[in-house]
Amino acid sequence: MSDAQQITLIVDGEETKVTEGTTGAELFFERRDVVVARVDGELKDLDQVLPEGAQVDGITIDSPDGLNVLRHSTAHVMAQAVQQLRPDAKLGIGPYITDGFYFDFDVAEPFTPEDLRQLEKMMQKIINQNQKFVRRVVTEDEAREAMKGEPYKLELLGKKNDAADAGEGVNVEVGAGDITIYDNVDRKSGDSVWCDLCRGPHLPNTKLISNAFALTRSSAAYWLGNQNNQQLQRIYGTAWPTKDALKAYQERIAEAERRDHRKLGAELDLFSFPDELGSGLPVFHPKGGIIRKAMEDYSRQRHVDAGYEFVYTPHITKGHLYEVSGHLDWYKEGMFPAMHIDAELNDDGTVRKPGQDYYLKPMNCPMHNLIFRSRGRSYRELPLRLFEFGSVYRYEKSGVVHGLTRVRGMTQDDAHIYCTREQMKDELTTTLNFVLGLLKDYGLDDFYLELSTKNEDKFVGEDAAWEEATRTLAEVAEASGLELVPDPGGAAFYGPKISVQAKDALGRTWQMSTIQLDFNLPERFELEFQAADGTRQRPVMIHRALFGSVERFMGVLTEHYAGAFPAWLSPVQVVGIPVAEAFNDYMFDVVGQLKAAGIRAEVDISSDRFPKKIRTASKDKIPFVLIAGGEDAEAGAVSFRFRDGSQDNGVPVAEAVRRIVDAVKNRES
Repeated sequence: MSDAQQITLIVDGEETKVTEGTTGAELFFERRDVVVARVDGELKDLDQVLPEGAQVDGITIDSPDGLNVLRHSTAHVMAQAVQQLRPDAKLGIGPYITDGFYFDFDVAEPFTPEDLRQLEKMMQKIINQNQKFVRRVVTEDEAREAMKGEPYKLELLGKKNDAADAGEGVNVEVGAGDITIYDNVDRKSGDSVWCDLCRGPHLPNTKLISNAFALTRSSAAYWLGNQNNQQLQRIYGTAWPTKDALKAYQERIAEAERRDHRKLGAELDLFSFPDELGSGLPVFHPKGGIIRKAMEDYSRQRHVDAGYEFVYTPHITKGHLYEVSGHLDWYKEGMFPAMHIDAELNDDGTVRKPGQDYYLKPMNCPMHNLIFRSRGRSYRELPLRLFEFGSVYRYEKSGVVHGLTRVRGMTQDDAHIYCTREQMKDELTTTLNFVLGLLKDYGLDDFYLELSTKNEDKFVGEDAAWEEATRTLAEVAEASGLELVPDPGGAAFYGPKISVQAKDALGRTWQMSTIQLDFNLPERFELEFQAADGTRQRPVMIHRALFGSVERFMGVLTEHYAGAFPAWLSPVQVVGIPVAEAFNDYMFDVVGQLKAAGIRAEVDISSDRFPKKIRTASKDKIPFVLIAGGEDAEAGAVSFRFRDGSQDNGVPVAEAVRRIVDAVKNRES
């Protein structure tokens, strides 16, 4: 074989000689777990020819990119099955999503659970046929001819030049570059049995999907995510490399359902969502109020220790404040509508005194700026750290409101720090360390950071200020030693931000604290301080929310702990259970000692039998159960029963009180 017939590739970091015309499938022939190739940074189907000098990496089916390809390919198989079951179904969009995929369909009747079970059987037949996924590059006219019976696909072809902004999932169908159709090809006849407009890439064949998939649910969904569009039916599914991986995922989902904070909130009598109040407006019951107060009290003390000063601001304000801040330009869709008040009319209906628009506040920062601006400030006062548990209101669409984790009325543990440019980096570092330390105290300790940068279509201020702010945040984040993940375009309109992403007990990621660096609002509010040289200068402003919102944080903690809160947060920390009525007074004395030491304790003197009382305490997830019978009373002792069912007998009362007090004081679980 001559050198002229060979080309050089960089394969998984090593220089490799191959025959000209070699495909990814041929290159990775011996690696059955490779399902797609990354060629010069772009994912490609394995049947595509590799160009001279390309950097090529094999992507395995269990890698993040490989899983996405697996799931998107499974979505195609599902859509093929749907059109077999319902030939009149019109195709929408079918992208991969976290842990799965979905596909939208225009159908006459919604899908039923029985339909999903039948579709799974039909999908398995398609998979077992070992159909090939074959990419075909077409002109727009050819694509329109192939999709002439699919009105939604034809609409997508008209959006190919602005796919990124056209709606959810559009860029998996069309976008920059070639228009492509993927055929599902029968291996025996070579005929295309189904096709879809799609950018790909896909698995080489359906057999790789095996039997490690499941359809999970169906729901209504608006075309392109716009509620003004046609309502379609969406089927969700999941797919994994192996049956064991699928089962593990299903077990995680089942555990997540058991931990659902809405379910636990009702079972433990913590909070509720009365219809009479409206969507996204929770109320906290006495037990939930105890948890919330404990969370807030500890946070307040830590803020005092860290040099924050407490402020309070109203829930409503004139609209002009949000004109100055920019919220009415950039955030109005997230605000409740204006209330027009204070207008005065003459008897004939003419306006004697015009009214004004007032808004429920969506953010605390404009009001904190007014506090800073209320008098002259000196550099000697900086950094000035203002803190508030401030109630804010945001008009979330009803479709996204979800328990405590997405509400319309919330309390933010909101801080705004004003400092000099010279103090900025140290203050950001201190703030990040403070945030991480406090989250750990609440039981979250697995973090990574996300850096949200400027949205080019939605920002205020000069490019140079944004660049400096972004660079400084990146340096602080990198110095923390935590993983830093980019979030291009995810910043608020007034500045870039670092967000702390925390993993819970199930490994799910939640966005927790945010730290935003802002040069723009001090400019818009004309904030100044007198510098050491006598000049007037603008402060730098740092926005910082630790919980995000108290409501959301409580929802996350409820699921993280599965309702079994650590003793310091538990509404009832100790239940005393006498084995018989004769020992009630003895148990009341023990519980009285605990209460005197500041412990939330009570005695169960209900008419239930002793075993039922033990089960009730377990169901209520009480951290410590103290049991006393005749031998305990004679010895001045109690028996400890813990949440895991273990028991420690004959513990002297004084020692029992000390153990419990220490566990609460040290925030032990």
